[in-house]
Amino acid sequence: MISITKIFRFEAAHAIYKYPGSCQNIHGHSYELQVTVQAEQLSEDFIHGLGISIDFKDLKTRVQEAVIKVLDHKLILSKAYLAKVKNTFSPDELVIFDFEPTAENLLIFSRNQIRSNLPEHIQLKSLRLYETRDSFADWSDVK
Repeated sequence: MISITKIFRFEAAHAIYKYPGSCQNIHGHSYELQVTVQAEQLSEDFIHGLGISIDFKDLKTRVQEAVIKVLDHKLILSKAYLAKVKNTFSPDELVIFDFEPTAENLLIFSRNQIRSNLPEHIQLKSLRLYETRDSFADWSDVK
């Protein structure tokens, strides 16, 4: 199997409802999302045609549509959090989840969005989401 990785960056704010610390307050992060996809190599010697499994530009477009445009420069809150506070946020700036917008849940959200937006011959292999420079969550399709 051959895999390729594309890195995406986006800015977003969130708050974790009932978190026993400062993360219960709205705060922001400069996220980095690493997306690794793979395609089955049909030849042992080389990849035929253009020699690419999926064009980096195509992958970029698909992930931008599926995840980055949804989350970039948004405030991500759970329904539970919004039920607690007076909602004075503009719908244009707000993304509402049924779950808490932790790094792990943002990763699962990203996985689901990207999977549904890839060509049939390309599989999502792994994701890594950095919430800070030294804190990240991983997901991989280990079988």
